[in-house]
Amino acid sequence: MTATPDVLAPATLGPVRLRNRTVKAATFEGRTPEGQVTDALVDYHLEVARGGIGMTTVAYLAVAPEGRTHREQVVVGPATEAGLARLADAVHDAGAAVAGQVGHAGPVANGRSNGVRAIAASRMPSPLSMQLVAAATEADLTRVTGAYVATARTLVRAGFDCLELHMAHSYLISSFLAPGLNRRTDRWGGSLPNRARLARQVARAVREEVGDAVAVTAKLSLSDGFRCGVTLDEAVEVAQMLEADGAVDVLQLSGGSSLMNPMYLFRGDVPHRELAAAMGGLAGWGMRTPVGRSFLRSYPFEEAYFRDKALRVRAAVDLPLMLLGGINRLDTMELAMADGFEYVALARAVLREPGLVDRLARERAAGRSGEGACIHCNRCMPSIYDGTRCPVREDAPLPRM
Repeated sequence: MTATPDVLAPATLGPVRLRNRTVKAATFEGRTPEGQVTDALVDYHLEVARGGIGMTTVAYLAVAPEGRTHREQVVVGPATEAGLARLADAVHDAGAAVAGQVGHAGPVANGRSNGVRAIAASRMPSPLSMQLVAAATEADLTRVTGAYVATARTLVRAGFDCLELHMAHSYLISSFLAPGLNRRTDRWGGSLPNRARLARQVARAVREEVGDAVAVTAKLSLSDGFRCGVTLDEAVEVAQMLEADGAVDVLQLSGGSSLMNPMYLFRGDVPHRELAAAMGGLAGWGMRTPVGRSFLRSYPFEEAYFRDKALRVRAAVDLPLMLLGGINRLDTMELAMADGFEYVALARAVLREPGLVDRLARERAAGRSGEGACIHCNRCMPSIYDGTRCPVREDAPLPRM
């Protein structure tokens, strides 16, 4: 038997050395209004890096223009490489590693905002743009796979330590995995091996490009949270496929669908009023209707709410795993290590308190097991439209030793 790792001690993730096993999960920062790295985006990640996190993740780095959720996102390429390198250097100077969440939004993309038609596994109406999303062609899938490779190449040059391949939340790869979104009858649809073909193709192509220069992880849904979405049984099988291919170093286990059921990922209070106000216009009006309100379903918050499902994957693969979902307490992090997970991902907890990891380390040294100050109100969700932040942070004092 091996000793249970210390979540706050140095560790490796693939070829990357981390100062501890905590990772800032990818959450859209709302700080790229022109699709470029800004000082505000750098400062956002610097604050968490200075607070003790092992690695921070830059969210929603699109591989292609139609792969943005909307136009105010970074498309990785020559025009954005210098800014990304500046961000990576700043995070490294603060002692943390930096990951880039590499993805194509697929049907979650707003084609009207982007000015480019969105694509998905199958043709479908878009509630975001009120347009039809096109079914990806063979040529599209070849192009997109190449775009993942080009993006990986750019991020390696920019000094990133890790590439997180987004295979969850009904983004493009996830839309192929979900039978309810993938109605294809060709080699990309039908059986689970066919539906997983794009995920495996992208992961292998990226690994072939980067070798062991950086870590490669994949964010995978344990369950999509909607009828005919990815189920836990299928998630276990996909995890086994990815492990057999040997292209990824770690799987990050998530859940829910940005398109069909976002609260399955977040849990806790549902900020209907705040979200409607932030969205404004027709979309905001729709959010106030019974149909709009039913879109944001209510799930009570509980600590480590994906743990039970993630343990199914833990029992089925030897690949290192990262636990995500409602992790706010040091004893939860330590339980994750005892369960056999190698890393923990934090999102709202460090948005509320960027210095949480350092504080937990100080409190443990003083003989206490601390917890984060996040109250799971989810009022941070609507703030993505004008700079993601914790609205209660300035009003509520943070815990002190």
